[in-house]
Amino acid sequence: MKTIRLPREATIRMKEQIRHYFMEERGEEIGELAADNLLDFMLRELGPFVYNQAVQDARTTLMQKAAAMEEDLFALERPIPPITRK
Repeated sequence: MKTIRLPREATIRMKEQIRHYFMEERGEEIGELAADNLLDFMLRELGPFVYNQAVQDARTTLMQKAAAMEEDLFALERPIPPITRK
């Protein structure tokens, strides 16, 4: 699978969040390199699971929308009058 690449701003924000988490939840201060390594690990190891779930969620939404469109199209059909014989 292709490696997940994030925009620079998102990467910076996520590393800040990791460092904040370690300080708030564990009382540990970790450096920039440790946060970077943890983020790389999470993207590499957990990223595919999250990505696949997002694809599945998108697929489900698309299928629901397609079903609704199909119902709407059936509702637009007009009845064909029966043939009358004289």
